[in-house]
Amino acid sequence: MARWSGLLSAPASRLSLFTRLVRGALLALYRSQGWQLDPWKAQSRKFIIVGAPHTTNWDFLFFMGATDELGIRPAFMGKHSLFRWPMTRFMREMGGVPIVRSSRNNYVDQMIEVFNARDELMLVVAPEGTRKGAAKWKSGFYHIALGAGVPIVPAWVDHKIKRGGLGPEIALTGDKAADFARIRAWFEEKMPGNPRWDAITAGATDG
Repeated sequence: MARWSGLLSAPASRLSLFTRLVRGALLALYRSQGWQLDPWKAQSRKFIIVGAPHTTNWDFLFFMGATDELGIRPAFMGKHSLFRWPMTRFMREMGGVPIVRSSRNNYVDQMIEVFNARDELMLVVAPEGTRKGAAKWKSGFYHIALGAGVPIVPAWVDHKIKRGGLGPEIALTGDKAADFARIRAWFEEKMPGNPRWDAITAGATDG
C-alpha cells in the first residue's frame, strides 16, 4: 500500500492535454444525446453517489456528462494495476482512485482513508455490480459512507426517456435496514415499480 499512498491526494486541477481531449470528446457525445437532468445543487463537497439501475455501459457516459453539467468532479474506484505508468496521470485525472486488492486493508478501509485525506471527494458507485441486476445490492458503499461520515446521494438514469438526475443527500443513521429503506423509497419515487429495487432492501441483509 505504501507505493500507492501518494495517490491518496486529489489530482492536480490542471488537466493534461490528452485528458482534456478525451473528456471533451466524451462530453460532446453526451450533449448530443439530448439528456434532461433534474434540478440539483450540492450541499457538501464529500459524498457517495449511488447510481442505479445499471443497465448498460453507456451509464458511464451519462454520469460523466451529468456530473460535469452539475459542477461535480466525480471519482471512481479502480484496480491499482490500472494506474501504472504511462496511465497514472490519465487515470487520476479522470477521477480514478487506486484500490490495492491484495492489501490487508480491504477496499472499504482504503476508501475511508482517501475520504479522510481529501477536502473534496464525490465517489460514484454502482452497487448492483452488474448490468443484469443482482439479488441484492453490495453494501460496501454503505460501510464507506458510515466510516467516513459522509452522506449518500442516490442517482437514477432512464435511457428510454433520456432523463436522470441526483437526489438529496441522505445522512446515514447506522440502522442499515432503515437507511436502505429510505434509499429505496427515493428510487421508487423516480421509477415506480421497477423490480430492480427489491435488491436494495435485500442488500440491507448483507454484512
